[in-house]
Amino acid sequence: MLSTVLLLLLGLAALIYGGETVVDGASGLAHGLGVTRLFVGVTVVAVGTSLPEIATAVYSGIYGAPEFLVGHIVGSATSQITVGVGIVALVSPLVLDRAKLRLYGGGMLVGMTLMVAVIRSGRATRPEGAVLVGSYVLFLALTYQEMELHESAARRVRADASVARTVARLGGGLALLVVGGHFLIVNGREVAVALGVPQLLIGLLTGLGTTLPEIAVAALAVSKDRHGIAVGTLFGSNVTDPLFSFGIGVLVSGFTFADVDFVLGSALYMLVVSTLVVGVFFVRSEVGRAEAAACIALYLPTFLV
Repeated sequence: MLSTVLLLLLGLAALIYGGETVVDGASGLAHGLGVTRLFVGVTVVAVGTSLPEIATAVYSGIYGAPEFLVGHIVGSATSQITVGVGIVALVSPLVLDRAKLRLYGGGMLVGMTLMVAVIRSGRATRPEGAVLVGSYVLFLALTYQEMELHESAARRVRADASVARTVARLGGGLALLVVGGHFLIVNGREVAVALGVPQLLIGLLTGLGTTLPEIAVAALAVSKDRHGIAVGTLFGSNVTDPLFSFGIGVLVSGFTFADVDFVLGSALYMLVVSTLVVGVFFVRSEVGRAEAAACIALYLPTFLV
């Protein structure tokens, strides 16, 4: 029991240090490549912190576990857009201008809608997986185009020679996030079982655990007044998971869902909640503590669907 608790704390420490390393590395990469921090957050950091979901997708495809894959992605995405946004907004109010919200929030909702459409049929085929992955590539292209069109040269900087060193630092931070998240989830679940904690709490811990890398990066970024990385990570991962992570799993092996209604209900709740949060960003000039509390509250009904 003691060793399990120590490993859990080790995982938490790895997440915190890894998050700091990723934030600094992402900022350095933006500086080195002459791109914006928001672009790096939506692409490099979002994909990097989604590595657990991507790995889960590959193994789910290999071993034929579609319900587990959907549950993993839905649980991660729902907790991130509710608890993640809420916690980060408690650290510092979040602001996202309308143009970027249309692209990143819209990309997230389109990705989730496509995932729901695939699940609704009860079968997920490899051509559908190719469409999902292709849609993600299109999103990345649109993101880069938006950066080129709307970001002034003053907000970007000239590339320098330290890119390789920065990439290595960023990679090390991402590795710590993945390992830390794994230790936290596995050992947190073992502690819960050993203490006789209800299965509901175990599921809550696991769901939150899969989002901790993104939340850690976003919270640390916003505390350093790097809102671009924070918002890019939160929204970017929720584009990556339904399109790229789920799409990769479908590409590895076509899926047939045994309980379509249950899986579809969970995915639909993810889409509804995400739509509500995007709506909050549209209506409010900034997402503060009141909105943060509302976002966190939206996570609780996840277990009732």
